[in-house]
Amino acid sequence: MKILAVSDQVVDSLYTPNVKDRFGDVDLILGCGDLPYYYLEFLVTVLNRPVYFVRGNHDRSIEITADGTRRIAPAGCEPLDNHTLVFDGLILAGLDGSIRYNNEGQYQFTQDEMDRKALRLALRLMTNRLRYGRWLDILVAHSPPLGVGDGPDAAHVGFRAFNSLIRRFKPRYLLHGHQHVYRGPRPGTQVGSTKVLNVYPYRVLDWERGDVE
Repeated sequence: MKILAVSDQVVDSLYTPNVKDRFGDVDLILGCGDLPYYYLEFLVTVLNRPVYFVRGNHDRSIEITADGTRRIAPAGCEPLDNHTLVFDGLILAGLDGSIRYNNEGQYQFTQDEMDRKALRLALRLMTNRLRYGRWLDILVAHSPPLGVGDGPDAAHVGFRAFNSLIRRFKPRYLLHGHQHVYRGPRPGTQVGSTKVLNVYPYRVLDWERGDVE
């Protein structure tokens, strides 16, 4: 299975009908936040693959289109926040948002608030072990875990709850955005059984082989 993960920035090479030439073989698209609805809608339409997404600190719950239509989610895409689901045998779960650093963002949370969100998700993950033999394959988030690929400034501190989730539920990947990285390779950070991977602005994962482009 090939997975296209996107975050934070509209990429010109993806926002074109020619995207099918490069990424027509992907099976699944994951959005890690701070992306306009039209971009995710374009990908789901042109690539004709499922899109599951979380929201970032710059996202809003409602977007208004050019014709005045109010939408609460990109058409054809499914929100993952505080949900777990299975796609073609792959167990996914997601958590919206970033650390709270001002009073402007709807998807900003304190550490305590994210602790509570993560606890609710953990309760949902508990049954996966009985049903599928494991708890979780990929945790999709906007922010990284605390101290793992996060930043020193107030707006980019990671969540401690994510550290607890990966220790307890051992997903193969935690995918996030939020941290904009413009130079150098981004190999990810291995934390126990989990590779924490910044997908900004996009990454391709080969699930079976474990390759990351």
